Amino acid sequence: MTKGNIVLALFPFTDLTGSKRRPAVIVSSSTKKGDDVILAFISSKVDQPIQSTDFVIDQDHPDFKATGLKVRSVFKMDKIVTLEKRILRGEIGIVSQSILNKLNQRLRLALDL
Repeated sequence: MTKGNIVLALFPFTDLTGSKRRPAVIVSSSTKKGDDVILAFISSKVDQPIQSTDFVIDQDHPDFKATGLKVRSVFKMDKIVTLEKRILRGEIGIVSQSILNKLNQRLRLALDL
C-alpha cells in the first residue's frame, strides 16, 4: 500500500460512536515503517459547501477511472485518521500524480503547514 492508493476502510465517526466502511486515500509516506497508515476520508456527498481543504473529482475528470470510485466524490483532507493496515478492506484504485499534488496542497492547508 502506497501513498495515493484508494482503499476501503472502516472510518471512525468523529464522536467515536461507530464507524462506516468507505473509501479513503493513503496520505502517509510510502516509505513509512510499521503497521499503520494515515488516511483521508472520501465522500460521495458533494452537495455540502466545499471547503478550501476539499478536492472534488467529477466522473468526467481524465483520471477518474483509475480512482476506482463510482460517482463524483470529495476528498476531505481535513478528515484524517491513522489505522492499522490489517483492518483495511482492499485497494480499489489510485490517484494520479497530478491529483496527489492537489491533495498534498489541501492537506498542508488543513494542517496549517
